[in-house]
Amino acid sequence: MPPTVLDYDALKKTIPHRYPFLLIDRVTITDPEKSAVGIKNVSGNEPFFQGHFPERAVMPGVLIVESLAQVACALFLSRPAFKDKLAFFMGMEEIKFRKPVVPGDRLELKIEILKMRDRFGKAKGEALVDGQLVTEAVFSFAVVDKDPQP
Repeated sequence: MPPTVLDYDALKKTIPHRYPFLLIDRVTITDPEKSAVGIKNVSGNEPFFQGHFPERAVMPGVLIVESLAQVACALFLSRPAFKDKLAFFMGMEEIKFRKPVVPGDRLELKIEILKMRDRFGKAKGEALVDGQLVTEAVFSFAVVDKDPQP
């Protein structure tokens, strides 16, 4: 089965994130049950660079982890069974920041699903720039209904 590519417009139809919090530009689903690779082109025009840091622009690590989570979100919410759902963070562990990410970098965001049961899962994410690991994390998540039941 060939990979499925979600461009920016397809991402907006798949995941609920919007500007300024849609942090990924494209996702290639390499295995619908297990893995995906996302791309985030880091621009000096990102709103977070105004305050992080004005003298030396560095992408906040939590936003790199959020970018990884959005790739996992696209992987799961692209499944017909999870259409019109949300994916919530449930936990984060083993987070390591190895190198700063700066304007002009192209983040390659690799996701591997470690465990999935019903609507709960655990994923490993790796963010790379020019083939070098810059951030890694393991996170758990839950897929939930958009409207909470009373």
